[in-house]
Amino acid sequence: MATFGNLSDRLAETFKNLRTKGKLSASDVDGTVREIRRALLDADVSLDVVKQFTAHVRERALGDEVNKALNPAQQVVQIVNEELVAILGGQQRRLQFAKTPPTVIMLAGLQGAGKTTLAGKLAKHLAKEGHTPLLVASDLQRPNAVNQLQVVGSQAGVPVYAPEPGNGVGDPVKVARDGVAEARRALHDVVIIDTAGRLGVDAEMMKQASNIRKATDPDEVLFVIDAMIGQDAVATAKAFQEGVDFTGVVLSKLDGDARGGAALSVASITGRPIIFASTGEGLDDFEPFHPDRMASRILDLGDILTLIEQAQQAFDEEEAMKVAEKLAKEQFTLEDFLAQMQQLRGAGSIKKMLGMLPGAGGMKQQLENFDEREIVRTEAIIQSMTPAERQNTKLLNGSRRLRIAKGSGMTVTDVNQLVQRFEQAAKMMKTVARGGVPQIPGMGPIPGAGGYGGGKRQAAKNKKKSGGSRSGNPAKRAAENAAIAQGVTPAGQGAPAGSGFGLGGAKPDGPSEQDLAAMQKLLGGR
Repeated sequence: MATFGNLSDRLAETFKNLRTKGKLSASDVDGTVREIRRALLDADVSLDVVKQFTAHVRERALGDEVNKALNPAQQVVQIVNEELVAILGGQQRRLQFAKTPPTVIMLAGLQGAGKTTLAGKLAKHLAKEGHTPLLVASDLQRPNAVNQLQVVGSQAGVPVYAPEPGNGVGDPVKVARDGVAEARRALHDVVIIDTAGRLGVDAEMMKQASNIRKATDPDEVLFVIDAMIGQDAVATAKAFQEGVDFTGVVLSKLDGDARGGAALSVASITGRPIIFASTGEGLDDFEPFHPDRMASRILDLGDILTLIEQAQQAFDEEEAMKVAEKLAKEQFTLEDFLAQMQQLRGAGSIKKMLGMLPGAGGMKQQLENFDEREIVRTEAIIQSMTPAERQNTKLLNGSRRLRIAKGSGMTVTDVNQLVQRFEQAAKMMKTVARGGVPQIPGMGPIPGAGGYGGGKRQAAKNKKKSGGSRSGNPAKRAAENAAIAQGVTPAGQGAPAGSGFGLGGAKPDGPSEQDLAAMQKLLGGR
């Protein structure tokens, strides 16, 4: 999502100015629409798409649905979200599989768009879903393209059909046709054909792609486009649509730092849906494209559904039940802690997962500074311990800690900090397992939640600190004293009005530095 980072920031800043408005006037709407137009144009979104988008937003924002809304600012954000979903294609579209295998998928696009790597990502994705894909090396023009596909196929655990060496040798149309026949003979249910590209659109490339399409009659033709290509995206997409007539779009390099808004234009301009998105260099950095989820990410509203799906793929439900039982019995050890961390690593980049949380845009600098290698260092420390030390941290005296530090390449201070963090995490987990709400270090107590000391002790502390309500209104005084007795600090006494979980009043700029520092510490930061 780095590609849409600037657009996301600009839109968030625009909506922030609406929060203080109780009612939106026509000039407020016009000013907001003007800022949205500038943000989209600066992000390289096609001018035609921007005109259509802003016209729809303005018309709806001036309509009755906003005038009658209790919170007009939130209603405008909802309108922008719905219109973003519309230009991104509306509903998610899945791959269409052939009724009689094999399903033939042809990849097309310019050279450098990432077709070969994407072929491996798509093959691995389909293999996880129970399919048996075959990669076909029909890019016989680009130097070492065949070798690259063979390497990618090996990493994905998928066979590659490559009868020709490439580097200008061989007939790509014949290879593609023979590849489909080989898949039918070897009972592969999906064929992925990697075709040649050029640095720019030309007649020879289009003719070759068109001939491969006629020879193989693919079920899907996926146009792979670099999300960082800029305004050329629209012209390139139109040229491929006329020359090859693709059925779907795949966005690659969504983790880049370019403006990338032109990619938002492709679905709207061509009328073809975006089916997949490539979000990194690894073969697992690949996901089905959901227009509604992508719109939420752009507006910094989070993408909880994708986060849950990634977690479900990485975490073992049976193992989680065992850990829950150990927590309930207070038997959680560093061995279990290590297993949980390894599962967390298996879920993918922690930065990317945290970036899917609502409001993550406000933590951008902290997320960029987060060092994911801390988890590797933590694993090294735990793996340098003996089984007995992992089971019981009380065995870790000075000499043992020195040995562990040397064995892991870390310092004794690092070992001490890990043990301290583990003991804090274990306490928090035990509290949760017993049905309580933990006190997070650096974030203060949670009023009325019991935490470590139980609700009664917390209530006594609150009562002693506040000394009871001083309100002159008898009814209000009785209500506030009742709240204090339950351990809840009334608004205006201690915690600011509207504060949640003892974190202070609502702040438009997101969490405080102390809150973020505590989060970094809990995630393994130093």
